[in-house]
Amino acid sequence: MQLEEVNGHRGSQDFIKVNVQLQGKLPHYIRPLDREILEVFDPEKNKTFRHGECARWILRDEQGEILGRIAAFVNKKYRNKGDNLPVGGIGFFDSVNRQDAADTLFDVARHWLLKRGMEAMDGPINFGERDKWWGLVTEGFQEPLYGMNYNPPYYLELFEKYGFRPFFNQVCFGLDPSAELSPKFIQRHDELAKNPGYSAGYIRKAQLEKFAGDFVTIYNKAYARHGSLKEMKKEQAMIIFKKMKPFMDEKITWFAYYDDQPIAMYVNIPDLNQYFKHFNGKLGLLQKLKFLWMKWRKSCRRFTGIVFALVPEFQGKGVDAYIIVESSKIIQPYTHYTEYEMQWIGDFNPKMINVAENLGKTFRSRNLTTYRYLFDRTREFKRHPMVD
Repeated sequence: MQLEEVNGHRGSQDFIKVNVQLQGKLPHYIRPLDREILEVFDPEKNKTFRHGECARWILRDEQGEILGRIAAFVNKKYRNKGDNLPVGGIGFFDSVNRQDAADTLFDVARHWLLKRGMEAMDGPINFGERDKWWGLVTEGFQEPLYGMNYNPPYYLELFEKYGFRPFFNQVCFGLDPSAELSPKFIQRHDELAKNPGYSAGYIRKAQLEKFAGDFVTIYNKAYARHGSLKEMKKEQAMIIFKKMKPFMDEKITWFAYYDDQPIAMYVNIPDLNQYFKHFNGKLGLLQKLKFLWMKWRKSCRRFTGIVFALVPEFQGKGVDAYIIVESSKIIQPYTHYTEYEMQWIGDFNPKMINVAENLGKTFRSRNLTTYRYLFDRTREFKRHPMVD
């Protein structure tokens, strides 16, 4: 077997082709946009390079046939709650169903990380934010949501035989958007709705700056305190919102307020993979025109929840029920969507798991797993700690 480190434009294109060649014939495979993969490894596009570095390799056999690929990352700001050792990452892993090929890929990444002072590696993860390319699919091998990893079932064995252990599970939930909500949710909503201080409404594209501010307020109070996520600035939120704007469906993203102060958000978007699966990794002028035509025809029948958050002082008061019931009054009569799936919730967050399980007739639609490998094999392995 021969390892080659990826450098330059041609190497980057070959790195993408590995994924297409090894997974392209799988029944539920959707090719990610090439440019979104390339941007992960572009220092001018990915701000993580300011405090990190990465490397990529392709593995071939003696005849030059593709066996797999892997990337390794060092990110000085990557830290999970409870970590007391430096942890690197691996991602964009693909391999034929051969343990020796997978081991060769894991080994080259491990040695690269060891040279940079790391004592463990998590994977598969992203060199950047956690909203994309995070976790190995271990249950529910169906069409991936936009930005979600996809892999065949045998990858689980390749990881675990090497010595990776589950650090945390990433649970996704599905729901029929036309189904009635739980009576318990309706009751909790009605009790809260008696208080005139509470209000809720959907996002407006014409007021993105206002909603970006509301998003940051809620996000920082709800998530940044967990230790594994850094605080977000309004400027960062505006960049995200502007990128989302062409795809945004106003009526499915909601914010709740108390005395006009933002306290909760329920952010949903159309599942862009329902468009992108027709584009073969490209997004040129032809694909953009096709997207506009498909959007006009309401061809996308699935939408996905990407963020659900409540500020701590309003947790346990029924605000989750309030915002969901208020949004359902608009979404259910209006929607042309027939499928809904929430992006993953870490199993270290039982409160949010409980919210998802009590929405109504929800079901666990898929599970992804973030694995960890300790370089010192005698060291005690600890899973991600629970959050309050």
